[in-house]
Amino acid sequence: MRLRLRKELWFGFSLMALIIIPVVVFTPWTHLSNGHLGLMMLALICVGIMLGFPTAFTLMGMGVFYAWLAYRSVDPTTAVQRVLDLFVQRTYGVMSNDVLIAIPLFLFMGYLVERAQLIDKLFKSLHLATARVPGALAVATIITCAIFATATGIVGAVVTLMGLLAFPAMLKAGYNVKVAAGAVTAGGCLGILIPPSVLLIVYGAVAGVSVVQLYAGAFFPGFMLAGLYVGYVILLAWWKPNLMPPLAESEQRVELPSFAQTLAQHGSNALVGLWRAATGRHAGVAKRTVLAQLFVTLVPALFIAAMLSVTYRLATAPEIAASTAGLVEAAGLASAPDAESEQPGLVGAEEQEAQTNESPAETEKKSDEVKPSTAAPTAVEHERLPVPLWLWIVFGVGVGAILLIYWLWNWERLEVFKLLLASFFPLALLILAVLGSIVFGLATPSEAAAVGGFGGFILAAIYRFIAYWREAPEGGSKARTTTWKTVKQLGVIIKESSFLTAKTSAMVCWLFVGSGIFSAAFALLGGQEVVEKWVLSLDMTPVQFMMLAQFIIFILGWPLEWTEIIIIFMPIFLPLLPHFHIDPLFFGLLVALNLQTAFLSPPVAMAAFYLKGVSPPHVTLNAIFAGMMPFMGIQVIALVILYVFPQIGLWLPSVVYGR
Repeated sequence: MRLRLRKELWFGFSLMALIIIPVVVFTPWTHLSNGHLGLMMLALICVGIMLGFPTAFTLMGMGVFYAWLAYRSVDPTTAVQRVLDLFVQRTYGVMSNDVLIAIPLFLFMGYLVERAQLIDKLFKSLHLATARVPGALAVATIITCAIFATATGIVGAVVTLMGLLAFPAMLKAGYNVKVAAGAVTAGGCLGILIPPSVLLIVYGAVAGVSVVQLYAGAFFPGFMLAGLYVGYVILLAWWKPNLMPPLAESEQRVELPSFAQTLAQHGSNALVGLWRAATGRHAGVAKRTVLAQLFVTLVPALFIAAMLSVTYRLATAPEIAASTAGLVEAAGLASAPDAESEQPGLVGAEEQEAQTNESPAETEKKSDEVKPSTAAPTAVEHERLPVPLWLWIVFGVGVGAILLIYWLWNWERLEVFKLLLASFFPLALLILAVLGSIVFGLATPSEAAAVGGFGGFILAAIYRFIAYWREAPEGGSKARTTTWKTVKQLGVIIKESSFLTAKTSAMVCWLFVGSGIFSAAFALLGGQEVVEKWVLSLDMTPVQFMMLAQFIIFILGWPLEWTEIIIIFMPIFLPLLPHFHIDPLFFGLLVALNLQTAFLSPPVAMAAFYLKGVSPPHVTLNAIFAGMMPFMGIQVIALVILYVFPQIGLWLPSVVYGR
């Protein structure tokens, strides 16, 4: 323990030395300018954070002191007053930022969903669904984390829950400690990138980029990274099976209910057996049960058919041509010369008198004559577009998927599918309600987060009620006892969720206040101008600048957390983006993908400490750190893929919002 602590201390002091020594050597102490003071402030804030000082209050303290120096260099008599005014203005600016309202609401939704106890059911069903895949438990862990990340962007909660649920199961199955730790920590950190990510909200507030478009752009990169994790685990398990031994045959089996055991005697295919039972060819099972199970069996086919139908309607939607004939006619009448317009006062009086002498019928007739000429643009609908080739390919893939599913559809897979429906379907509804309404413009992020919080409350209530109902003994007071226990438990859940939400939201808001003061002081001292002049003097291409920026962010992710990097260093990079013609949205997606390293890189790898807090005593931090390293390499590969193929992140925003 002492040796490990000594190594971490040496690592931290070495990083601080790498910051302090260049500052001491290269600073012109004999003729300091305000720009030099700004760079010194930037270096000192990094050292202060690494020494363990609270980030928000360190930012405020440094900002106030250096802002006072900046104002004092101009007018010493008003320096204090202007610093206090700056403090108030920056604080009020944070309080009036509408984007930040979504943070506590999404956090509250995440904490409620976490306590709905869905993740254990989801992991069990995915474990059974992937039982025959190499590295099944690790694959199920990563997929569970990816799905759960779409319902809660809280990294610590996902890592802790999976550390309690999946990590012991993998160790019990004989998995290598490093591989198991890497799967839990890397999968748990997907919530940084996959919406509803708090990081994207913070970046949107700092960069002035639409959070809605950031959410739309982060979908595919997030699930691409999860897919790379899964692919790595499967290849590693296939290459070195001793690291992830196959599951025992008993753990791959699902206990069949009585109706399935009865119908399985007539055939192994569940669809065929249920169809024969529904048409009366086999007896022994109630008709109602057979029809219900047949409907569940047909759900995959119905879902694929619905998706193909929506795709067809979108791909062949007719072009709508707006007809402006009415506006042109109205404009022509309005601009026609009037012979009596030379006497406006007289004409107005005569017209008013003539109008008062008109009968109601004449007035209505004249108004009817005018209406067609002032009509709004009318839409002319054309016939549907012809079916493109790619749509026929999609249809073929869909039909092939249906045939493959039902060819492999045995009774065990039916039971696994029912488990997935029971665990994933409620989450899917919540995810579609929240993220779907955001992406398609039906609600703002704050409104959707409020709906998500209410949905999380409903899920927690339903699942708590079901759990207590199963535990309660049979009797006349079963419903009353179950209801009372559910209400009591919901009170505890809401209390804990509210406290954690307030705690995390306060931290983020104080960080924004401190960042506002710090960035203002940095700008007043001219530090931003010094950085811009230095970067522009290098005469870099956009590719070189992007590589330099992402490399700096990658290195900063080792000693600092993502909040500090976004709030402190993004305001330095953002003003340089227009010069290099870089889209702030695309830059934000790269930063979000890059900052996965902030939770996986020692010595401030918070995911490792979350897992260590719930892992057995024999699991060391060094083993967890070693397990995270391959996944950090995968993050770098994903970063390169996203940069080479930017449409992975920009396609959905361009389709939905026409960017």
